[in-house]
Amino acid sequence: MKEPTTLLEAVRYFSDADTALEFMAALRWPDGIVICPNCGSDEVRFIPTRKLWECKAKHAKRQFSIKVGTIFEDSPLGLDKWLPAVWIIANDKNGISSAELARAVGVTQKSAWFMLHRIRLAMQTGTFRRMSGTVEVDETFIGGKSRFMHKDARARKIIGTGGAGKAAVMGLLERHGPDGYSVVKTKVIANVRRKTMSPIVREHVKEGAELFTDAFRSYRDLSDTYVHETIDHAEEYVRGKVHTNGIEDCWSLLKRSIKGTYVSVEPFHLFRYLDEQAFRYNARKTTDGVRFMRVLAGIIGKRITYAELTGKASPASV
Repeated sequence: MKEPTTLLEAVRYFSDADTALEFMAALRWPDGIVICPNCGSDEVRFIPTRKLWECKAKHAKRQFSIKVGTIFEDSPLGLDKWLPAVWIIANDKNGISSAELARAVGVTQKSAWFMLHRIRLAMQTGTFRRMSGTVEVDETFIGGKSRFMHKDARARKIIGTGGAGKAAVMGLLERHGPDGYSVVKTKVIANVRRKTMSPIVREHVKEGAELFTDAFRSYRDLSDTYVHETIDHAEEYVRGKVHTNGIEDCWSLLKRSIKGTYVSVEPFHLFRYLDEQAFRYNARKTTDGVRFMRVLAGIIGKRITYAELTGKASPASV
C-alpha cells in the first residue's frame, strides 16, 4: 500500500494492524535487523500469533512489542489510534484539544490528554546547533486576562501590573535558517531580568550574529558579543530590516492556539505546548506526511508516565 498523504488515508492505512506493525518496524529498524531494546542483541524471533518479538538471550523481559522503548510503551491502545492521533496533532495548525481528540479516536478525555502530552514529548527538537546570521529575540507573557477571572482568583493571582501572575516565555528566531526558512526556539523562563535572559541568548546564538530586539533593558549588555540593534516600539515597529515581527508572529500563533483550542494551560505544562508550537512552526513549509514522519522520528527513547505528569495513577484506558 502507498503510504498516506492525508488524514483520511492515514486512518485507512493504519486501521490494518499488520500494516501498522510493518510500518513501525520499518521505521524503527530500517535495515530490517530487529534489535532487543533490553540487551541490544539482534538474535530475536518474531511470534506472529502475539505480534511480539522474543530475544534468544536469557534475561528479564525477553519478549517485547513494537511499543517498547517509545512514547507508546505500556499503552493498551492500538497503533490504529496512536498513529492517526500523531497525524492530527502534527498537522492541525491550531492544535487539537483533548476533548476533540477523544471524540475523534474513541478514547476518554483523560486518555487523549495523556496521548497528546506523549506526542508533544516526541515533538521536542533538541539540537546543539546554535543560531547564526540574523536573529530576532523577544519575550512575552502567557496567562489569563484579569477581566475574565473570578474576583477571588484575580485578587490571588494579579498582584502587580504587566506580566504579574503570568508565565514568562522567551523566543529566538533565526531568519532564513538551514532550509531557507525562519526557525524558532522557545523557552519558559523564571523572569525577564537580564541575568536570566542574557545567558540564554549567548547559549543559543553564535558570536558575531546580527541580533534584533526591542528596547527592553534586559538586552542592553549584548552589544559586546553581537551586532545588536534595537527597535523602540514606542516610536516605530520597523526600521529597514530591524524589527522583531517574525518572533512576534510566533507569539500570536501560540496565544491564538491557547486561547482558541486549549483555553487554559497550567504553567508547569506550558513548555510542552511551546514544544508543539515550535515544532509546527519550524515544519510549516513541509507536507503533512513529512511532519508526521518527523514526529515519529522522535518517539524512540522517550517516555513519560501519567504519574510524572499529574502525580496520580494512570487511567486504565491509556
